[in-house]
Amino acid sequence: MYDVIVVGARCAGSPTAMLLAREGFKVLLLDRAAFPSDSPVSTHLVHPPGIRRLRDWGLLDELHASGCPPIREYGLKTGSVDLMAPLPPDEDVDLAYAPRRVVLDQILVNAAVQAGAELRENVSVQELVTDQHGTVIGVRGQARDGGPFTEHARLVIGADGTRSKVARLVDAPIYNTRPALLSSWWTYWDGLPVDNVPTWRDNHRYAFAWPTNDGLTLVGVAWRTDVFKRLAGDPSASYFSALGEVAPEFVERVRASTQAERWLTGSVPNFFRRSSGPGWALVGDASYSRDPCTASGITEAFRGAEYLAEAVRDGLSGRRQLAEALVAYERRRNTTSLPYYEYTCDFAALRPYPADVVAIIEAATRSPKHASDLVGLFGQTASPVDFFGSANMRELLADSARGPAEPWRLSVLRWMLARRLDPLTNRLIANRLGELGPFLKTVWGSGRLPEASLTPPG
Repeated sequence: MYDVIVVGARCAGSPTAMLLAREGFKVLLLDRAAFPSDSPVSTHLVHPPGIRRLRDWGLLDELHASGCPPIREYGLKTGSVDLMAPLPPDEDVDLAYAPRRVVLDQILVNAAVQAGAELRENVSVQELVTDQHGTVIGVRGQARDGGPFTEHARLVIGADGTRSKVARLVDAPIYNTRPALLSSWWTYWDGLPVDNVPTWRDNHRYAFAWPTNDGLTLVGVAWRTDVFKRLAGDPSASYFSALGEVAPEFVERVRASTQAERWLTGSVPNFFRRSSGPGWALVGDASYSRDPCTASGITEAFRGAEYLAEAVRDGLSGRRQLAEALVAYERRRNTTSLPYYEYTCDFAALRPYPADVVAIIEAATRSPKHASDLVGLFGQTASPVDFFGSANMRELLADSARGPAEPWRLSVLRWMLARRLDPLTNRLIANRLGELGPFLKTVWGSGRLPEASLTPPG
C-alpha cells in the first residue's frame, strides 16, 4: 500500500514524486518508458520560474554540468520592432535553459528515486481500481517484460501528458477550451551558434531558436494549424520558405549549418482539466495544456508539481481535508496560469499587430525596464495584466517622445493617460489587444480573474 502512485515520470510526475518522497510519503512512480529516454515532441525551453525551482530543489548544478548553455536574453523581431532584452528575474533567478529531455528527465527521475520514490519503468496503466463508492484506490497495469500488476494507494496522480489515460479513466471534464492554434516543424542544427532566444513573427508565421545540449541549436517554424494542414509534404521546403520570409538574415546561417536530427512536428489543444476527484489528481499537461508558442510547458509542469505536492502533503498529513486541499490546488494553479494562458492563446493567433500596438512595443524597446518586462511576458516573469495596465502604460509612454507619424489612437491614449482616465484607458487598450483584450477588460473592470475560468465545471 502506497500513499501516492504517480503515473508518468517526466517533467510533472518526477518532481511531484520527489517532493512527496522528501516529505516522507511512500510513493510509487510509473512510466511506459525506460530512462534515460527522450521526449521528442518537446522544445525544451525552461523559463526563470522553472529554473528557480530546479535551483530550490538542488538540481540546477547538475543541469549546468550537462553542458547545456544558460540563456539570459529573449528577443522578438516583428515588422519595425527588433527587441532583445535581459530576462526579468523570478526571485533572484534571471536565466533560462533549454536542455534536451533525455538529460533533464533523467535528472528529475534520479532525484525522485534518491528522495525515496520507487520507480517502475516499462509499465502501462490499464485501469484504475475503485472502491464501492467510486473512489480511486489504486491502479492495474501491465509490465512490458512481465505480467499484470495491481497496486493500491491513498491517491493516484496522473502526470501522463495531454492525452492522459488517468484523465480519460476518471472522465475529467475540460474547460477554458481553445482548439489547436499552431502547428510546427522543428529540428536541430550543428554549427549554428545562438546565445539567447531570438524569435520572429510576421506574415502569419512564427519562428524561434535557442541553444541546447551538445552544441546544437533548435530552430522551428510555426503556422496556424489550418494553414499547416495545406502545406506540401516535404517539411524542408515549407520550413525554409517560411523562415526566409520572417528571418531572411538568419535563414542563411541555418542553410550554412548541418541538420543534426530528423524533422519533428506537433500541435496541442488548449484547455484546463478538472484536476481532482475522489482518490485522484492530475498535474502537468494532463491537467492544463497550452500552445507551445511560448514554450511554457516545462515551467508550468514544475509549478504545478510544487503546488500539487504542497496540497497532497497537507491532505495526507491531516492538516486539512484532502479533497479541500486538491480543490485549492487547482484554483491556485488557475490563478497563476490563466493570464499566461490567455496571452499564449492570443500570441498563437498570429494576427498582425495594429499600428498603435506596434508603436507601444517600439516604445518598450527603448526603455530597459519595459523591454525586459516585455520579454518577461514570454518568460512568465511579467504579467500581461500589469504590463498592459494603465499605470504601466502611463510610465512607459511618459518616457517615450511623440513621433511625427504617431498613430492617432496612440495620441488619444497619451491624452487619456495624462488625465488619468484609467477605466476608459483600459478599455481602449483592451480593444486593441485581440483575443487577450476581453480577458484583460474583465480583470481590469472587476479587479479579479473571471470566476468561471478559475472553477472547473461540475
